[in-house]
Amino acid sequence: MRIVTWNVNGIRAAIRKGLDRYFEEIKADVWMLQETRCLEEQLPKDWSLPQGYDWILHPATKKGYSGVATISKLNMIEIGRGKGGVTDPIDSEGRVLITKHEDLLLVNTYLPSGSSKDERQTFKEQWMKEWREFVTPLFKQKTPVILAGDLNIAHTEDDIWNPKGNSKMSGFLPQEREWLTNLLEDGWCDLFREHTGPGIKEYSWWSNRGQARAKDRGWRIDYLLGNKAAKERLSSCRIMRKGGLEVSDHAPVILELH
Repeated sequence: MRIVTWNVNGIRAAIRKGLDRYFEEIKADVWMLQETRCLEEQLPKDWSLPQGYDWILHPATKKGYSGVATISKLNMIEIGRGKGGVTDPIDSEGRVLITKHEDLLLVNTYLPSGSSKDERQTFKEQWMKEWREFVTPLFKQKTPVILAGDLNIAHTEDDIWNPKGNSKMSGFLPQEREWLTNLLEDGWCDLFREHTGPGIKEYSWWSNRGQARAKDRGWRIDYLLGNKAAKERLSSCRIMRKGGLEVSDHAPVILELH
């Protein structure tokens, strides 16, 4: 089974830049997209999903903002939207979509950024606390559970090109990194790092500034985290950098389960 998580940085722009070519090339069973920034009626009139796929689009209330979508050629059941909590009890920013595909439970997540202003960093950290509480019971399921998406945090120095220079930046703050460490100590497995091992510096997002993509000065902030049952089925997990150069400022992360 092949599963992809990808922040497409606006699905309408991604379609114009060749998203469909990646659907054809990667041939995933399930796609979890973040930052779709689109209502269904705003999609190009001549565009449609690849044959055999169905999807659930969970947009933000605010047009042109946030949003997630899960696309699947497997039988897909929507389990819920949002994580609850005080930060966004109705998930008006369209950040969490939970679906079931055969025996697999997927939590498609677009964690808020805190880089724009201090108030958003405070919002982000409260949101992180609530999301961790929300996913904790899911870990205990006997069948595979995967938390996937753009978590807007680089975990270790292996996950960022310039750790010292970015140590005071949102996305690499000590408390954010500690939160992700705690999440893994809860038992969740970082499936990419499990497959590649430590010391491998590969990135899934690049700034549009300073030739970051050309020089491969990036951050790994897009994750596939699995419970014990998912980890036992891990075959491989890789980042397809090419997609981050052509379609989005993020690259697709591709997971293979046996």
